[in-house]
Amino acid sequence: MLDDRKLAVLRAIITDYVRSREPVGSRAIVDRYHLDVSPATVRNDMAVLEEEGYIMQPHTSAGRIPTDKGYRFFVDRLVTVQPLTNAERKAITVFLSGAVDIDDIVTRTVRLLAQVTSQVAIMQYPILGAAVVRRVDIVPLHDSRGLLIVVNSLGKVAQRPVNLGAASEETLALLRDRLNEAVTGLGPASAAARLADLPTNLPPELRGLGAAIAAGVLEILASDQPTRVVVAGINNLGQFSDEFETSLRPVLDTLEEQVVLLKLLGEASTDVMVRIGQENEHANLSTASVVASAYGVDDTWAGLGVVGPTRMDYPRAMASVRAVARYVSRVLAEG
Repeated sequence: MLDDRKLAVLRAIITDYVRSREPVGSRAIVDRYHLDVSPATVRNDMAVLEEEGYIMQPHTSAGRIPTDKGYRFFVDRLVTVQPLTNAERKAITVFLSGAVDIDDIVTRTVRLLAQVTSQVAIMQYPILGAAVVRRVDIVPLHDSRGLLIVVNSLGKVAQRPVNLGAASEETLALLRDRLNEAVTGLGPASAAARLADLPTNLPPELRGLGAAIAAGVLEILASDQPTRVVVAGINNLGQFSDEFETSLRPVLDTLEEQVVLLKLLGEASTDVMVRIGQENEHANLSTASVVASAYGVDDTWAGLGVVGPTRMDYPRAMASVRAVARYVSRVLAEG
């Protein structure tokens, strides 16, 4: 275990290096952090930290930079995730509050995370198979054309054109009521079973139209957005290109692999997860860090987070990921 002073030195090295990208020397630590000790004492502490693997000395400088082990020790010693400021929380609320459906929520969320953290943001779509039907509507358009609309509990709105023939408003109202009685509150599989029986429970003269409408709703339920990961802020990695051991290419390649990203986010829980450098199982991410959290409502959960270099502002990234995950969960619960 490190004593308080060595921990303060490590924290100072990490804080300065994250901000400046330059190796940190003992004189800078003494001058900036007022440790009330001499530069020689700080150099001795740095020697111990280096011997124990928390920092290292690049060959081009007398200063030190953190190692993966140093970052991990620093993150683990964060007793609580620092809260965002009122202004930052308000910005999240304003940016996400205008979302109209789950697609819009996901798009806005990854853009927001990329912007506030200056990292690459990744977000998994919720597993919509766990969502239930909230409402079905039939909207007449013109002539014999109409529109079927299905809204689920995650706020996803899906629609399909349908031929309504010469059906009257009264007929459409009856079919609308029967549809909602049959499927509201059910998941896709249960709703599909009810829809199969729907035409037989209608008056004979409405069974043909009822079957066509039920088939349209079934198509909507079968084509729900599959689980996938959306990525934003790829250009943010450009500012860190000199911090990856070989090149950005392996990291960029991994960000295009849906299976890898799904596995990565699948490890997240409601607590903020941090994977630093070599802690990442995928070799292409061995020079990167991942900060992620789960979000969702009831039994429907997914993950979101950020990917960037190990020289990351971990307190800010962790606070931003946690705050956004909690807000998105609240939006889904209220939707």
